[in-house]
Amino acid sequence: MDDIIRSKLQLLPAKPGVYLMKDERGQVIYVGKAKVLRNRVRSYFTGSHDRKTQAMVANVRDFEYIVTDTVVEALLLECNLIKQYTPPYNIMLRDDKAYPYIKITHEQHPRLEIARRVQNDKAKYFGPYPNATSAQETKKLLERLYPLRKCKRLKKHVCLYYHIGQCLAPCEFPVDPATYAEMTKQISDFLNGGHKDVVRGLRQKMEEAAEQLRFERAKELRDLIQHIEQVMEEQKVTVADRVDRDVFGFYADKGWLCVQVFYVRGGRLIERSVNVVRHHGEPAEDFMSYVEQFYFEQQDVPKEILLPEGVNSEALAAWLGARCLHPRRGVKRELVQLACENAKLALEERLRLMERDMDRTLGAVLELGEALAIPTPHRIEAFDNSHLQGADPVAAMVVFIDGKPARSEYRKFKIRTVCGPDDYESMREVIRRRYTRVLREKLPLPDLIVIDGGKGQLAAAMDVLENELDLELPVCGLAKDDRHRTSQLYFRDDPQPVDIDRHSQAFYLLERIQEEVHRFAVTFHRQTRRKSALSSRLDAIPGVGPARRKRLLQHFGSLEAIAQADPEALRAAGIGPKLAAVIQAHLQSRPPVKER
Repeated sequence: MDDIIRSKLQLLPAKPGVYLMKDERGQVIYVGKAKVLRNRVRSYFTGSHDRKTQAMVANVRDFEYIVTDTVVEALLLECNLIKQYTPPYNIMLRDDKAYPYIKITHEQHPRLEIARRVQNDKAKYFGPYPNATSAQETKKLLERLYPLRKCKRLKKHVCLYYHIGQCLAPCEFPVDPATYAEMTKQISDFLNGGHKDVVRGLRQKMEEAAEQLRFERAKELRDLIQHIEQVMEEQKVTVADRVDRDVFGFYADKGWLCVQVFYVRGGRLIERSVNVVRHHGEPAEDFMSYVEQFYFEQQDVPKEILLPEGVNSEALAAWLGARCLHPRRGVKRELVQLACENAKLALEERLRLMERDMDRTLGAVLELGEALAIPTPHRIEAFDNSHLQGADPVAAMVVFIDGKPARSEYRKFKIRTVCGPDDYESMREVIRRRYTRVLREKLPLPDLIVIDGGKGQLAAAMDVLENELDLELPVCGLAKDDRHRTSQLYFRDDPQPVDIDRHSQAFYLLERIQEEVHRFAVTFHRQTRRKSALSSRLDAIPGVGPARRKRLLQHFGSLEAIAQADPEALRAAGIGPKLAAVIQAHLQSRPPVKER
């Protein structure tokens, strides 16, 4: 512990608040809340901790704190700061979108919608539905059963929905408001368990249609009954009191936390959701952080929230105004245990899949290290150039960590010092710029550098690394055959290609890396070329300056339109016949070129 942290620990107040841990670059790596800041923050730097907490504390170089009046205020501030900074050691919800609701709009002619927010607009909301597909399927089912209007704006004439009995056609025929009120009531009853009455009525109509030998109508009703039963399938778990509640369970193992949520509405389990996230702290604390963020984005809170024993929910209950219970017996305890058991099963399945995938990817990395006779290359950085006959030259770098792409660390480069199609000098510039910055900012060095190119580009990269930057790093080059497929692997200055099995996992990994860096470079080049194409092609025409170029593009919108325009249209844009002929000849005569 350095002197700055030690002196700041002495000044911590004995009040509730939020603390922000920072690394050596001043980046926020963890946000937490506390009833007593002095005790909570000091606890990180005294006593013994588990390995994950020690890893976080080892990266702390400074901290800040914000005092609040209450723990509830600290909870809300913590959620806001986590969303703002996305600290790597905090547990994070993958998606902050609100869950969907089925909405009956408050209009003269109401309709059904899927809404993400509950607003004070006098509409009726049903949900939430954790599964967006479930909400859409339920909405489609209701639209088949109840003929509310479908169009956002009333049309002038009746549409197909009227003819198939799924709309009352308010565009042409008057509709009694009492009819809409009755349909709204029926929809509410349907979603609250009244679909059984609807099914009984449809089944009676189906039997009547069959007796009248109207078999097509009977089949339609049978299919509709099956669809209702599928969408509104009765759950095995029921609670007699018909209270709306959310049931949480969690399970943690190997640095991963799985949270299972059961949504019980009207005493019936209607939906569930599961989320597996990385976590670095105590499982119970990280679980409650998840729950707090879960409700931070939700506007619809049930009357009860059931949680496992051993977690602290005082602040959550004070904030939400809901009953946060830790049941020890009865049906509610069984629900919590069921949620925890499902969380355990889901996490164990995820870990098995991850281990299988890890065996494959790490096996390829280990095999690659053995083939090149270097230590296992956990971090691989790959480079490729892209240009169009020397125009708009760019380069790209991709990063693979333990055999998987780390897309947040990809980088793009616009070539600054090279004129014409010189791949060797372009590679020199990119390697120089990348690793000069790595040394200056003390970024992690790669265990292996992969150059998408043959001996020439490999030699250019090594020359910069060894003679200019004084770096000795493993570097390899990937040459391609006539069919643009990965053909040979060269390592450093060895004149002979590396003997590697083309059907090995290591070779497949190199192919994936080469394809990814090439894709990334070409995509960046196309973006760059699109931005410069409009201006550069017109700028190359004598007599077309910035003002005329701007006027032409505003008038026609694209180069293709200018090239195909007739003389009258060009004259209307202020272009004379001679200059118009020059412009169109230039735009129409450019030969196709192959992009590298």
